Amino acid sequence: MNHYEKGRHLPDMETLGKMAEELSVPIAYFFCESDDMAELVTLFSKMSEEERVKCLESLKQFRKV
Repeated sequence: MNHYEKGRHLPDMETLGKMAEELSVPIAYFFCESDDMAELVTLFSKMSEEERVKCLESLKQFRKV
C-alpha cells in the first residue's frame, strides 16, 4: 500500500476493485479530482436506480437555470 501512496506503483483494476470493496466506495472514487466529486460519486453509487434517475433529472434541470 505504501508504494501506491507514494506513487511508486499503480494498482491494476483488480487491485482497485478490491480496495474499493474494502472501503465501500465505487472504483470511480479513485479517479475523482476533488473531495466534492468523490463524495458525489460515492452517494450516487449507493442510490437505487429510481433515485439515480430522479437525481439526474434534477441536476439537468438545475443546469438549465
